[in-house]
This record gives sequence, structure tokens and C-alpha cells, in this order.
Amino acid sequence: MQYWLIKSEPSSWSWNDQLGAGDAGTFWDGIRNYQASNNMKAMQIGDRCFFYHSVKEKSIVGIVEVIKEYYPDHTDPKGRFGMVDVKAVETMPNPVSLADIKAEERLGNLALIRQSRLSVVPVDKASWDLICQMGGLTS
Repeated sequence: MQYWLIKSEPSSWSWNDQLGAGDAGTFWDGIRNYQASNNMKAMQIGDRCFFYHSVKEKSIVGIVEVIKEYYPDHTDPKGRFGMVDVKAVETMPNPVSLADIKAEERLGNLALIRQSRLSVVPVDKASWDLICQMGGLTS
């Protein structure tokens, strides 16, 4: 299993929207960056992703699971980009803010910090476990 972080603007698609999609989940579309797209191409069914509210909140609020691997994004008129489907798995009991992540030395290697503009980034297992612990979850 691999681990990821995916960002969403809560005004466009929030954690509550994701929860509302239920077990059927929903597609994760609209990615228009090649590096983020390549990260999604590497995702496999069963991989876990932190669901990150960007813009004002800047915090991890939940965990989703990849339920369908990369396929063409219907919102891309040029057909260059794709998407995956995800479903909500668990709400983060204590959202983990970007400030909390930056304050933790052991998380200094995260792409979330080094490549802050990317909307889909990998997360290593040790960082995943630590963030889950910070958020009140067991990994």
C-alpha cells in the first residue's frame, strides 16, 4: 500500500461532500499539473490518501481510499489528464494543520512542504503514521 495527500478547496469539494458520496465514492478530477497527474497514475486500489482542505483551513481533515485507478478525466477537453475514484474512510478526530506539520521536524521531508503548490503528493509510511498519531488516529 502507498500513501498520498490530496488537496481540495472546501468551497469546491469539502470533506462533508466526500462523506456524502458514501461507499460509492466519487471521482477526483480537475488535476491539471503533470507531476500531480503522474502521482495519480501511480495510485492503486486500496492506497490511502489524506484529504487536505486547502486555502483558508490548510489542514488534514480525513482519510480516503482509492477505489478506481487512473482513467481519463471527463472535464479535460484536450484529453491529457486523468482522475481516480476515492471514498471516505475516516474523519480525522483532530485535524492536523499545515502549521502543526511544519512545526514537526520529522515531517520536514514531506512534499506538502517542499512542493506546496502540488495538489497530489506522496507521503512516506513513517510520516503517515506520525500524522495519524497527531490527528488522534492509529494507522
